[in-house]
Amino acid sequence: MSSAQNPSRRHFFRQLASRVEVATPVVTPWRPVLEAHAGDGDVLWSGWAGEGEVFVVGDEGRILHFNADQPGWHEQAAPVPLPLHGIWGTAPDCLHAVGWMGCILHYNGEQWRQIQGGVVNDDTGRYASCEENTPLFAIDGNAAGEAWAVGDEGRILYFDGEGWRPEVSGTRINLRAVACTSSGKVYAAGGEGTLLRREADGRWQPVACPFGTGFHAMLVLNDDELLLAGGRYFVDRGGFCGELVHYRHGEFHNLAQDAELPRLRALRAYKDGVLLVGDKGHLLYLHNNRVHRLACNTHHDLMDIVTLGSGEALVVGDFGTLMTAAPDFEKALAIPHKEVSAQSRWEAMDSPTQRQLWGLWQAHDGQLYACGDTGTVLRLEGEQWVALPAPDEQLAVHCLWSCEGSGLLAGGQEGRIYRFNGEQWQLQFDLHLHTTILAMWGTGPDCIYAVGDEGLVLHYNGLGWQRMASGTTSALYDLWGLDAQHLLAVGDFGLALRYNGQEWKGFNTGTEQFIYSVWGRSLNDIYAVGLSGTVVHFNGQRWHTMPTRLQQDLLSVSGNDAGEVFAVGGRGTVLRLEQGRWQRENASTEAGLRAVCAAKDGTVYAVGDRGTIVRRRRA
Repeated sequence: MSSAQNPSRRHFFRQLASRVEVATPVVTPWRPVLEAHAGDGDVLWSGWAGEGEVFVVGDEGRILHFNADQPGWHEQAAPVPLPLHGIWGTAPDCLHAVGWMGCILHYNGEQWRQIQGGVVNDDTGRYASCEENTPLFAIDGNAAGEAWAVGDEGRILYFDGEGWRPEVSGTRINLRAVACTSSGKVYAAGGEGTLLRREADGRWQPVACPFGTGFHAMLVLNDDELLLAGGRYFVDRGGFCGELVHYRHGEFHNLAQDAELPRLRALRAYKDGVLLVGDKGHLLYLHNNRVHRLACNTHHDLMDIVTLGSGEALVVGDFGTLMTAAPDFEKALAIPHKEVSAQSRWEAMDSPTQRQLWGLWQAHDGQLYACGDTGTVLRLEGEQWVALPAPDEQLAVHCLWSCEGSGLLAGGQEGRIYRFNGEQWQLQFDLHLHTTILAMWGTGPDCIYAVGDEGLVLHYNGLGWQRMASGTTSALYDLWGLDAQHLLAVGDFGLALRYNGQEWKGFNTGTEQFIYSVWGRSLNDIYAVGLSGTVVHFNGQRWHTMPTRLQQDLLSVSGNDAGEVFAVGGRGTVLRLEQGRWQRENASTEAGLRAVCAAKDGTVYAVGDRGTIVRRRRA
């Protein structure tokens, strides 16, 4: 299992209630990592990455190691020649690998040591038929160093930080996936639609699933929300067919029952969606309820995905397959060099929530607001952030907007827009679709625009909200306007739409990267930011790319009348534009930052993961 990654800004996870559809292939071809010699006949089953190092495990006890400080792949000695199916750890000098014959290995940074499994019968010299030799296929753990491994016949083992011991699963069905949530819950999944949840007292309880899918992989979306992938054999189709299942609060939905998918082996949060791999070289990307086929030059079965600190990924599989979409694997693996100022002008602020914060807005009167998951809306009162009543505690709020005479508006999940009258929220508009409103902008109380998933564009004329034709079904993440005749919306694969007061038309930005945010000072000074450190600037005539030397996603951009422009993103990334060049600043946090607002008084605020709020005071 690879190290956990912070998901990108506009989480597709909230949009999984509808079925997915298969789209045409997209560019960015995946290529072999030629420097790695894995053995043509071996299966590489899994991998782990962290702190500039990668470990890949496979058949015959094969362990491949790459260290960014010592370029080149090296094979490490394993104590037993057994297939290794899964690997997990808290650091490069504290790893655990599990595999065939119940084998468990531990790595201390210098050598691998066999902990248990692989018991040999003294009389025959063959592996003994005993419970300890039950094959293990997956492992995952938490930040506290606890771990769980699962395998055949319902086998579950628990590591408490010192040793491994079995736990009663209550099933004899083969288990193939295990995943830990940030709050301490643990899930295991396997054949015949089996899903188990570990209770606080250590007991495993079944979660009734209506599908007979053989689950091979599982991704935690929230504490009680999962994405499960696998497949089963259909006689009428003459082979295995893949299935993708969404679980939330006790309900299951087959997301791909109308789509032709291969048997799926692994899935990971990747970029702004989910990367999936499966049989016969199928490499897929799930985003906005659409499964995109990615360009891939292999027909071998793909087994696992190793996400890297840069946001890129490594895919492993049969016949020694090692692939990546990163143009330079070593740069994608390397720990990003932090070019930061010697002393930080950013400081953390007390936050009344630990929920994800998605948006910031400064009202016409200078009042500052933030919004996020579970209906979170915060207001800055003096030096303190105060929580307002939630418009809807079940839905995330992604954007806020207000002007004199309009009240405070909140938009978010399910296509709903609420209005706050100073005491309580009232539902102003309901799209009645599983579509998220991601941004709003307007010129006054009778002229407001909103954009969101699936090419959604809405307009409010003072009497009601009406849907506008956008000409796209791609997500629109952000909206900026100069006046009612000059608006700009940005989205997937470099998409930009320009509104001239009558219709929306495409506006080529010159990049194929996802663009998450846009801000401008005038029609000849507009900035847009996005995936993998992308920044593009429009000078009134054309767009051009600005170098940032970043691999982290940039998720929001904002500026002020003093000429300052700021961009924020993953892992506490903050950039400030200085004399035409982007300079890195120390944000005093490693949390992902999802939104930034350069306030009128010169103070800059940013919000993000786990309720993080930071402030840059005016000099």
